[in-house]
Amino acid sequence: IKKRIKAALIKAAEACGATILSIDLHVFSPNQGVSGVVILKESHISIHTWPEYDYAAIDIFVCGNIDPKLAIPVLESEFKTTNIEVQEIKRGRLS
Repeated sequence: IKKRIKAALIKAAEACGATILSIDLHVFSPNQGVSGVVILKESHISIHTWPEYDYAAIDIFVCGNIDPKLAIPVLESEFKTTNIEVQEIKRGRLS
């Protein structure tokens, strides 16, 4: 599962045009949930999964000219879901 999630997050970052600096994922027992982060030159992507609930929370936090919305179809495809909820939160100076 860790390998599959890592591959999905790499594809998502690439789809956004982000630059990956490092990846750290941890698998928890007994349910095999995964938490981790992809450190980007432009910020980060984080994931927390709860396999027992068939649920994952993914944050895509970016700056510059990176478009996080480009990762959504990739994540839908990689995680084979049509049940996705997206919230956009503007951060920082918005002037």
